[in-house]
Amino acid sequence: MQSNLRNLHVAIIMDGNGRWATGRGLPRIAGHTAGAETLRRIVEAAPDNGIGVLTVYAFSSDNWKRPQVEVDALMELLACYLDGEAARCLANGVRMSIIGRRDRLPDSLCESIDDAERKTRHCNLLQLRLAIDYSARDAILHASELAAGAQITRERFEVLLGETRPVDILIRTGGEQRLSDFLLWECAYAELVFTNRMWPDFGPFDLQRAIQQCAHRERRFGGIPQAPAAVQDHWLR
Repeated sequence: MQSNLRNLHVAIIMDGNGRWATGRGLPRIAGHTAGAETLRRIVEAAPDNGIGVLTVYAFSSDNWKRPQVEVDALMELLACYLDGEAARCLANGVRMSIIGRRDRLPDSLCESIDDAERKTRHCNLLQLRLAIDYSARDAILHASELAAGAQITRERFEVLLGETRPVDILIRTGGEQRLSDFLLWECAYAELVFTNRMWPDFGPFDLQRAIQQCAHRERRFGGIPQAPAAVQDHWLR
């Protein structure tokens, strides 16, 4: 990876867990469990790949439409992940935070969220943001309600969205090529990387390759082509 890439905000739609499992004759939850292991490896690899903020789509607001048995298993898996990873994240300087609604989540999961956020709140090597019961459209509507009647800047609006910042690179695994109501405001100028690899099979090398691929793209933000040195500066933070 080029050394000029640092403090990137990378967002990942972790897609393909269920299909990965059914393709192997396993229950869908086995794919989600394997996906949690993949997330651990990606979190560990993130700082060495210049990532300062990693936002992952763990459970969308539309995922409530899934069969209740799968939803219940996902809620339990998310709680187990947070409980099991909080100490590891603390030891490795990873601050965990959750974006999305909490009023519809089970009490046990909310307790795990609160505990993980509290334990890791002072960590500063990497910020790991898990989107749970999250909808970008709902987040924008809520921020708009908070801002109603006030003169507001884009920077202030991003605070109302949840102390967010623009996404540099969005990666979606599993072969689909859409945003699925994920970080719509933040991804306005994100570089998009779609891969057919299912999330449980996605590894640190795939992460590095996606970042390297984007490093050679010119980010103009609506402007005109720049000199090579200026192009590189667009990836600096």
